[in-house]
Amino acid sequence: MATEQECVDALDVLARRLGEVDPAKWAEHAVNRSVSCHVSDLGLSYATRITSTGLAPFEPTGDPRAAQVRLTMKSADLLELAADKISPAKAWATGRLKIEASVLDLIRLRKIL
Repeated sequence: MATEQECVDALDVLARRLGEVDPAKWAEHAVNRSVSCHVSDLGLSYATRITSTGLAPFEPTGDPRAAQVRLTMKSADLLELAADKISPAKAWATGRLKIEASVLDLIRLRKIL
């Protein structure tokens, strides 16, 4: 199990990585959406907002269910995603990453990941 600070650092890594996506591709596929990440084994939740110009920093949130796109995973899986040891697609396919979003949002996100 990871620490809270390790999870915050991992989210920062993922946010920076998303910031490296080609700006034209990002603007074409990203739409204004709220996103939450719930770290289930630690009971921690963080939220951000995706816009056509980028990703806002992750901030602690008390209500991850309020987001339009909701991610849930264990802390160890979050660290593996940040370290590029597992892809988001593989994590989702193996049940290590749960995603709740509309089908259209999933398609859009897939195009920028």
